[in-house]
Amino acid sequence: MKFFSWSTLSLFDWFLIVGIIALNVVYSFLMQDIDIIGTVAGVSGVLCVVLVAKRSMANYLFGLINVTLYAIISYKSKIYGDAVLNAFYYLPMQFIGWFGWIKHTEKSGENSKEESSLVKSRKMTVRQRSYLFIGCFILVVVTGFILDRWTGDPQPYKDATTIVLAIIAQYLMVKMFLEQWILWIIVNVVSTIMWVYLLYNGQPHAALMVGMWLFYLANSINGYCVWHKAATRNF
Repeated sequence: MKFFSWSTLSLFDWFLIVGIIALNVVYSFLMQDIDIIGTVAGVSGVLCVVLVAKRSMANYLFGLINVTLYAIISYKSKIYGDAVLNAFYYLPMQFIGWFGWIKHTEKSGENSKEESSLVKSRKMTVRQRSYLFIGCFILVVVTGFILDRWTGDPQPYKDATTIVLAIIAQYLMVKMFLEQWILWIIVNVVSTIMWVYLLYNGQPHAALMVGMWLFYLANSINGYCVWHKAATRNF
């Protein structure tokens, strides 16, 4: 199997990678302090999602680093839902995803028997999409109601949206479905808003997390376009 080649990255991909590194350098200079955990989490996170958009299995290597550090950051910022989600769901899913994707890679070329590190992309039928969006809506409402009624969560439906959609999107990612990106876009928008609020309230690492989620959002839009093209070709 041929591992991922950095030469396949587009100009937009390099913009995201260089952009998150530059953001961390500027932040460190302005604050006169290096946020090592936030920096590594942000850079590894952007590398991960860029490689997911490229359909490369290499994303799981960076994802393993990102979810571990993000769980620590979320816990320190008292975002316990995100901490639990990353530590007990995203983390094991990195291993599950790796072994799931490795069985469904494309050929390196039309007449080549060599396997590449790029996974095949699939898309749902109209009926499956309908079930997906109706199911997501119901689960978000029910989860939001539970959080509001029994946990005292100050933003129950926002938290319900990120938790439910992220869990489903990660599962769709492992199953190589294009529709994951629609959910990731929503999750990234809501998460960006959440971290902007935490930045306003002076939480540590918040500035770097806002930048990370904005890059995630840009990549998720690009990821949808890339996977849509690949899914249409494979459909």
